[in-house]
Amino acid sequence: QVQLVESGGGLVQAGGSLRLSCAASGSTSYINDMGWYRQAPGKQRELVATISRSGSANYVEPVKGRFTISRDNAINTVYLQMNRLKAEDTAVYFCKAEVGWFRTGYWGQGTQVTVSS
Repeated sequence: QVQLVESGGGLVQAGGSLRLSCAASGSTSYINDMGWYRQAPGKQRELVATISRSGSANYVEPVKGRFTISRDNAINTVYLQMNRLKAEDTAVYFCKAEVGWFRTGYWGQGTQVTVSS
């Protein structure tokens, strides 16, 4: 079992920055990839970025060059640095961890990011 707690969301003006954090607890030594997803009102949850245990990162096209995902395995935390935020980035952001041989997915509770234009 892994528990994930996100923090760092809030209200920011367009062009501003926010840094999200996701702290993992429990069976953290079995965590493989971690990622950030987001869900805007009335839309499906979508992938934002993923990072492997070794630090290899991937991003979806809309956030490339603006968002940076990173992780600190020593403290079991993954981050999402979001720069040059746009109104369309407004969503609830969720952290996900894939755990164990079968890559079972665990989710955090989400943190709201609101970008005013």
